[in-house]
Amino acid sequence: MIQFTRTLLRYHQLIAVMAWKQIVVRYKQSYLGLAWAILKPMMLMLVFTLLNSFVGISHGSIPYPVLAFTALIPWIFFQESISDGVISVVTNAALIRKIYFPREVFPLTGVLTKLVEFGINALILGCLMWYFRVVPAATIVWIPLLLLYTVLAALSIVLLGAAVNVFYRDVGTMLPILLQLLMYASPVIYPMSLVEKKLSVDRVAGAWSDLLLYLYRSNPIAGVIDGFQRTILYGQPPSIATLWPGMIVVAVLLPVSYAVFKRAELHFADVV
Repeated sequence: MIQFTRTLLRYHQLIAVMAWKQIVVRYKQSYLGLAWAILKPMMLMLVFTLLNSFVGISHGSIPYPVLAFTALIPWIFFQESISDGVISVVTNAALIRKIYFPREVFPLTGVLTKLVEFGINALILGCLMWYFRVVPAATIVWIPLLLLYTVLAALSIVLLGAAVNVFYRDVGTMLPILLQLLMYASPVIYPMSLVEKKLSVDRVAGAWSDLLLYLYRSNPIAGVIDGFQRTILYGQPPSIATLWPGMIVVAVLLPVSYAVFKRAELHFADVV
């Protein structure tokens, strides 16, 4: 990981240029442009709100649209980062054949580019909170650390996925399905407190409840989403109990993913 950090610092200008190019190419030939970055989370929030009107998910004193959108901000960043990052090496095949520079620049650029959309969604959340008269808590200062953790969690999947996708293109095809399933296994539509109540208090899975709760928390984005809602809406610091299983997964997976990527990198030019 020290080498990864050195690469980031040494090629930061190249990463910035490629990120800007990616943003321009993505929206330049689109009629609605950056409006798509607004429409996606808004449409999902409206669908979830409509669903909640039938299901009746407990959301306490916070209006459900605000609660759902707060969850969607880190989730969309995580999802889109993985989607773009995993296919980043294959989509830059022509550049890989022409010149050499560390190939991890591609997946890293794919992740960092999504920070622009994250910023846009954060502004939308601010407007929603103003409309529903929800005042952000002072604990919002935790958000930069949670965002950094989200970037590392995304990279732990992106580096491995990008390397494997070069040799087995089924990964890119299968990825949207896996991410859709992961969304339902994350507290996006429903709050984390509901999962904890069902498994820790109500013990709906019997003797398996504690294990299932640990496995649920091992999903890194679950702790991130809960952290966003706690720090922005409830004035609470992130829950360590919720975060630490996922942090262990990221701490183990990220170096392994980077090692696999660097080893596979030697054969990228021959395969793509």
